[in-house]
Amino acid sequence: MKHLSIDCNDIEEKKNFNIQNIMEWIFCIIIAVALALIFRYFIGTPTIVKMTSMYPTLKEGDRLFLNRTIRISNKLPNRGDIITFEAPSKKTYTYNEIDQSNPIAKYENQPTTFLSKFVYHVLEIGKDSYIKRVIALPGEHVEIKEGNVYINEKILEENYIKNSINTEVNVGFDNFIVPDNCIFAMGDNRSGSQDCRNFGCIPIDKIEGKVLFRVWPFNKLGKIK
Repeated sequence: MKHLSIDCNDIEEKKNFNIQNIMEWIFCIIIAVALALIFRYFIGTPTIVKMTSMYPTLKEGDRLFLNRTIRISNKLPNRGDIITFEAPSKKTYTYNEIDQSNPIAKYENQPTTFLSKFVYHVLEIGKDSYIKRVIALPGEHVEIKEGNVYINEKILEENYIKNSINTEVNVGFDNFIVPDNCIFAMGDNRSGSQDCRNFGCIPIDKIEGKVLFRVWPFNKLGKIK
């Protein structure tokens, strides 16, 4: 009968080698996830349109790619840009609650701990976002009347909405000056959009990204106007 000789040093070396391999793989996975989150948060990310507030420009189910470098530059978007932003905590006002002299959307009950901020802002779990078109910039006087939008007393030409659509405000913000470091945005589907008319202007630091191009459906692939 043959006797097997087992070298304990060899077993220990193999064990250490396996542990080292596992740790290297874990480290690589952590780095890959971290880089993916950084890219998604600061550079760009795909998204899908879930509502009809931007019809006919965007339809429900359209897939878009967002440019999120605005979070690095903190640069103002241009009028006409389609952006996404964090939905305000207060989305509707009564007539007596409206203050046209301070038309800034309210963001209350924000996360306070590091973990809750990470989950909410980076992983975007439990966070709602809106997609709208930039209509007015800081310092501009906005007035909505007779179905039209006026910027600094001049009617705004809006070729992206249907001719039959009027811009109305039932209870909301319709005559104000856009505050510093804020923008005023609305959906192209004016009768089916909850937007800055309802809850006020959006601070720049709540803007999440700018729509760069559409990736689906393929027959509409490309930049969006």
